[in-house]
Parts: sequence; structure tokens; C-alpha cells
Amino acid sequence: MKRLLISAWTLCVCLSAPVFADERGTLIFEDDFERNESQETKDEIGKGWGSNSRSRAKGNKQVDLKNGAMYIYIHKVADHAVSVTHPAEFKDGAIALRFMLEDPQDSLGLNFADLKYKPVHAGHLFVAKISTKRVELTDLKTGNMELKTRELRKAGKLPAALKEKLKTKTKRFPNKLETGKWYDLLVSVSGDTLTVSIDGKKVGSFSSEGIAHPTKRLLRLAVPRNAVVDDVKIYSRSSETN
Repeated sequence: MKRLLISAWTLCVCLSAPVFADERGTLIFEDDFERNESQETKDEIGKGWGSNSRSRAKGNKQVDLKNGAMYIYIHKVADHAVSVTHPAEFKDGAIALRFMLEDPQDSLGLNFADLKYKPVHAGHLFVAKISTKRVELTDLKTGNMELKTRELRKAGKLPAALKEKLKTKTKRFPNKLETGKWYDLLVSVSGDTLTVSIDGKKVGSFSSEGIAHPTKRLLRLAVPRNAVVDDVKIYSRSSETN
């Protein structure tokens, strides 16, 4: 009987482990930020990361590698939220990372983009925004960042019908987080569906046509105030599509 129970347990483990791997996909990039910078005045992230500090914060440092993590903070002269970028080419896939918000007003956005796609502003496709109070999932491609829509919105000339349509492009899920605490985040993209889990628990999913964009080419970590990020992993469940 004991041998039978052990065999059943082994079979269960063997069957369940690959399912978890398949859900995320093939690991195509990872970074634990366990390295030092050569100076402390400019962003020096390394490993393929970029930032908008040069164009939006007059070159001032907004990303600091310390304690084996990436500390992102907006400089006082910045005219835009901090954007920390890394190539991430896939159709379906996932982003896993650890994060910490140190103030109740802080948030972290995972913005997926395709700079080759010109009908939207700056390649914006969709975003998962995590704050201390909620998770917000937004289709930008067919929403606010579509060029004509953006022009009308900036001019204050959005028709009523378009305003109603834009309301369907965002879904919010109440989710309280503690400040100063590390959390495990998983953002998964499957077809037209975006799903967010925190500490292994699903917070919410949102389906919208813009999420199904054929190729996500760039990950932007969007930080309007401050956020701490570690152990970033990017997975692909599909071959590159042009």
C-alpha cells in the first residue's frame, strides 16, 4: 500500500509540474540585478535595459541598482513617468517578477508595446497597472492610444459614443497591498486575454482585441513615482511573429 501511495504521489508531481511550465512558456530573458554600477549620476542598468531618463529627466539618474534589486524613482525635473524598457518579443507569453511599493501612492505598470506599429502613439498596446489599492488592465491599442482617439481626447473633443467605448477598454480589480512588502507578480498574455496573479493568486483577467496584437516587442516598466523590482523573467509561448 505504501509503495502504491508513493507511486501515485510521484505521478501527480510529474503530471502537474509541466503544466505550470507550459502556462508560462519558454524562458527567454531573466535578470536578478546582482551587479554593481560604475557611477551614481546616470542610469547604468545593463543587460539590455534602457530608460527615458535622458529624454525626460535631463539625463538625471532615475534607476539605481542596489541590494540586488532595481530601484526606480522619478527625478524632480522629470516631465514624464519613468519608463524602464527591455525587448520582449512574443505573441503569447508571461512576465514574472518580484516588486515592492514603498508608499501608498506608488504604482508599477507593465506596459507592452510594438514600436513598429504606427497607428498608436509610441507603440502602446496594453498595460497592467498595479497599485496599493487595485489592479487595472487596459487595452491601449484600441483605446486611448489609438492616434485619432488620442488627438480627440487631447483636444477635448471626444464624442459621447467614443467616451462610452473607451470605458470598455479598462477593467479594474480591487486588491490591497501593503507598503514595504515584497510580492510575486505574474502577468500572462494569452490570445486577447491579459491575466494578473499576485503571490500565486489570480487577481483578475481582461479580454480585449488589442491584447491579441500579433507581436509584443517591448516591455516598459512604467513608474510615475517609485517602485522596486527584482527577479524579472520573460517567457514566450509562441514563436516570433512579424
